Amino acid sequence: MKFIIRLFPEISIKSKPVRNRLIRLVRQNIVNVCKHHKVAVNAFAQWDKIVAIFGNEENPCTKEDAIKELSRIPGIHSFMEVNEYPFTTLDDLFDTIKDIVGPSIENKTFAVRVKRKGIHEFNSQQAERIIGGKFKATFPNKGVCLDNPEVMIHLEIEHQTAYLSGEKYSGCGGYPVGSQGDVFSLISGGFDSGVSTYNMIHRGCRVNYLFFNMGGTAHEIGVKQEAYFIWDRFASSHRVKFVTIPFEPIVGQILEKTHHGVRGVILKRMMMRVGSLVAKKFDAEALVTGEALGQVSSQTLRNLKHIDDVCDDVLLIRPLVTSDKQDIIDKSREIGTIGFAESMPEYCGVISDHPNVCPTASFVEEEEAKMDSGLVEQAVENASVVDIMDIPNDTSKLKTEIEIVSKPGRHDIVLDVRAPDDVEKNPLKLEDNTVITMPFYKTASEFHNLDQLKTYSLYCDQGVMSTMLTKQLKEKGYHNVRVWRPEENK
Repeated sequence: MKFIIRLFPEISIKSKPVRNRLIRLVRQNIVNVCKHHKVAVNAFAQWDKIVAIFGNEENPCTKEDAIKELSRIPGIHSFMEVNEYPFTTLDDLFDTIKDIVGPSIENKTFAVRVKRKGIHEFNSQQAERIIGGKFKATFPNKGVCLDNPEVMIHLEIEHQTAYLSGEKYSGCGGYPVGSQGDVFSLISGGFDSGVSTYNMIHRGCRVNYLFFNMGGTAHEIGVKQEAYFIWDRFASSHRVKFVTIPFEPIVGQILEKTHHGVRGVILKRMMMRVGSLVAKKFDAEALVTGEALGQVSSQTLRNLKHIDDVCDDVLLIRPLVTSDKQDIIDKSREIGTIGFAESMPEYCGVISDHPNVCPTASFVEEEEAKMDSGLVEQAVENASVVDIMDIPNDTSKLKTEIEIVSKPGRHDIVLDVRAPDDVEKNPLKLEDNTVITMPFYKTASEFHNLDQLKTYSLYCDQGVMSTMLTKQLKEKGYHNVRVWRPEENK
């Protein structure tokens, strides 16, 4: 099974050395992707295209598998299946292909395009007229249309071999992965970070993944699964890293020590500080975020500037900065990440409370100074790094089931895991159950101090944080926990 692959148009306008390098990279990426997915392929580059032959006697390949692989490799503009036949004369060639192509032109306009290489008694235009005339006379049709035919018949004649091109398929375009350097994408599992990650892959970057964990193992595994999906689908030509940063200690200090109006900005600034160190450690040239101008309070022009200010020696890229939210959601549906995004909790919103959309730099810095020094370095030291290839084994270990109740048991202790400001504004008062407040960023580390002979019903406003923490505690071996989600909160 043979395919002729056309390259992303921007590649063809590059200088000859750059074009040749990009073509070689596309060819190698095709080989690498197919090897990862256990699809046999032999690909070789020509000056304006790549020829890929799929399958062999030991490892046959279906047409559907070949199309699936080629349609997801950046750098490919389009591709067509090609059938190969021995060539002697134009009459014999028509007799060979007429029953294959003829039915497709019935009651339609058509045209024949011929490319020729070698010594023959005809040129390309003559071959087009002869073969086109035979099709017109043999099959019912609406005539030849050279400008915009309903059916285009593509033929290539090279010496004593003829190639008939089949249906044309679209590739994903862009530059080949690995052509534009290494970056770290801040991925949270939501709509924005998944799409921004794909956009950087599409532009040729080798994208590694950086995750700030504020929701325990269950959240981490969910994000890892999305990262692996994106990589496996669009970028498996290159191995990359997934770095997890334990971020609960930093979140805790932000909530306890800083002014509520700038917490969102400080959270992002701390992420960029940590991200910059991670990027330098692994020789990446940029950080990538899914921020869009004006989408939330921390993404006003003023606040984005405050976030930029802490990115030392590392470029910060925002592929979605002018995108509308609906466009981002539509793109996530197109690339297949919408299922992850719809089920993934959003943690950044947990710390937002009457945010300031245009704080001064001095105020942000003064509030930041209240936090303990060394938090950034400590977070980097505690980072965990896994190879993207190891994620399927890493994520398969989570099979935690939790109990959700609409009313706490008679002897349950209700564990309120909301942020302190939320508790202060709306304290939880129950007549039949004892209530203990323990902020979500301390629950995993301090739960062991509680009486383990008691049963605890974890509570938060939306049920998101309590669910994630219950899973995390279950994974740690605590089985005396469940989620209390009142009916009105469901």
